Amino acid sequence: MRFLRRNLTAYGFLCAALFCFTVFAWYPMVREFILSFQKTDLINEPVWVGFDNFKTAISDPAFGEAWLNTLEFTLLALLCGYAVPFVVALVLNELRHARAYLRFVVYLPVMLPPIVAVLLFRWFYDPGPGLFNQVLDAFGLPPLAWLDSSSTALISLVIVSTWMNMGSATLIYLAALQNIPPELYEAAELDGAGILKRIRHVTIPQTRMILLLMLMLQIVATMQVFIEPYMLTGGGPENATITVAYLMFQNAFTLQDYGSAGALGMMLMIVLLVFAAFQLRLTREDKA
Repeated sequence: MRFLRRNLTAYGFLCAALFCFTVFAWYPMVREFILSFQKTDLINEPVWVGFDNFKTAISDPAFGEAWLNTLEFTLLALLCGYAVPFVVALVLNELRHARAYLRFVVYLPVMLPPIVAVLLFRWFYDPGPGLFNQVLDAFGLPPLAWLDSSSTALISLVIVSTWMNMGSATLIYLAALQNIPPELYEAAELDGAGILKRIRHVTIPQTRMILLLMLMLQIVATMQVFIEPYMLTGGGPENATITVAYLMFQNAFTLQDYGSAGALGMMLMIVLLVFAAFQLRLTREDKA
């Protein structure tokens, strides 16, 4: 009893965290799993239909486009949102002045509500008075239909996502870089290694575990992209930016086909679980 009284506050915080996690994470997952095998309009009693919802979701003409766009968005986001924060962290780690101020500047977009950031970029992408086209005009270049062209719409969303989320990744990378013993860099410099060789042979091996972890988090997050296509393009033009998460939203709240939406969610979750399991196995092998 004395042990319980001494740790009562800790158990209280733990129970609150478990309650929130159960209500807002586990229960929706279990409810979605059940919903994917039911036909329901949320008014009448649900009817079990087996795998019919999965067949309906797969037969949707937008199904293939949604998965292709999601995979393309993920690959583009990895090129930008995974590499750029690491490069920014390398630069910040080498600075000796104004480091705290620049860390704040890099992290500032994360503190903005996502809707605010997306609306800001909607003005940037405006084909008329938008900032990006004004910059192009200043250099004598023709304007671009950033969100209205199927060739530029998806990469435009990637730019928004990278700007919104790079602050957190940059600070995580920076913390990992600052934990590298300086003796390793000094030894590399004595051996005549330049900056690129020091990054290749010292920085990357010393931050390998963080890089693998951030790779997994990056893929899991980008494959669930929803806010950017919902607010900026509505899945267009010509379904060029429709994603799996956005298609789930359409099925559930536009078509009111909750079973098909649940089936899509289950397929997405299975893909992410398979990837996460593969990533964890690679991490264990790397540790061994």
